[in-house]
Amino acid sequence: MVSEREISLAPIHRLIKRAGAARASEDAAEELRKILEEIGVAIAKEALSLAQYAGRRTVRREDIDRAARTLLRGYYSTQ
Repeated sequence: MVSEREISLAPIHRLIKRAGAARASEDAAEELRKILEEIGVAIAKEALSLAQYAGRRTVRREDIDRAARTLLRGYYSTQ
């Protein structure tokens, strides 16, 4: 049984093309989708921990930002 994904493949194909690829296989798009969803869930979990530590039930933008910086050290920059 295949688990339901949150992100559709069309935006994943656009991301791959934005990176410079002329074409991308369905397998490549599916793999990138899987990886991005796993990273997204990890960031969301870390952000939830930060919000709870601050005594809040609401996850804020700042929590997501700090969680991403923590988990993606070296990849995430301040644009």
